[in-house]
Amino acid sequence: MLRLQASITNRDDRLLGWLYDHGVLTTDQIASALFPSLDFAQRRLLRLTGLKAITRFRPNKLDGGSYPYHYVLAQLGYEHVMGQRGLGAPGRDHARRRFQSLISRRDLPHLLGGNGVFIALAAYARRNLGVALESWRPATAFHEPGTLYRHGSDNRMILKSSGMPRPDGAGVWAEDGKTVPFFVEYDTGTESLAVLAEKIDKYDLLARYAESWLWPTLFVLPTAQREQHLHDRFTAEPSIIAATTALDYLRHTGKTLAQDVWRLIGFGKPRKRLIDLPYVDAEHDAAWSVAPQAVNDDGPEIHLERG
Repeated sequence: MLRLQASITNRDDRLLGWLYDHGVLTTDQIASALFPSLDFAQRRLLRLTGLKAITRFRPNKLDGGSYPYHYVLAQLGYEHVMGQRGLGAPGRDHARRRFQSLISRRDLPHLLGGNGVFIALAAYARRNLGVALESWRPATAFHEPGTLYRHGSDNRMILKSSGMPRPDGAGVWAEDGKTVPFFVEYDTGTESLAVLAEKIDKYDLLARYAESWLWPTLFVLPTAQREQHLHDRFTAEPSIIAATTALDYLRHTGKTLAQDVWRLIGFGKPRKRLIDLPYVDAEHDAAWSVAPQAVNDDGPEIHLERG
């Protein structure tokens, strides 16, 4: 621990905190979000591995070869992060059990994809002034019943059978003195569109139970075709704020998730920047010291042409 503390940097602390909260990140993800080059990142990751703060594994591909290294916290890494956060000491085999859980996850690509949404935003913030990923909450923050409940909301939000959504993460994006809170739903394309539609229905229920706040939910889909099919299912205006983008669209345009890539369900095809997505949340505005976005009695005021 003394060797680790003598060598660790603020960037290392951020990485270890991410691995504690979000489980696993690949070499490429870590490099893009935190380092000026892949080579620099690889050297530092090797150093942290030698210090026993992190460990790694490399899944094999079904068609041969292997994926990039996947990094997770080692036992000393857990001791460091939990000590910093005042959480006491981890169990003796905490890291081993967590490692086994992660490498055996059938939905590991989904976990990495969901993490990748926030990594892309952090990478964009590293390269650009005046923007920041101010908050990144993991999916595990929403697993327990009642985690979305606020004082004054419908008590049915606390019940296990309430049908509340379980987002793949949540964050706060800041740009040009403004902030926007958001949920993320990452889609690998393995579920039917009906399942995605059910998720939107759950966010609709959240909006009705929460009563006083409404965040945009970002649906990241694999293809623009699947994105269009999802929009085709919702011809009427939804009561929630749901925005979509597609990975192949991002690759084709060269744009990032912070830019004008978000298409609001129910509002035609013009795409919006992340920071320009509407929301309703007075508590957020007070906590982040920003001017509330324009709203009316029916919800957020969205200046778009319907299509």
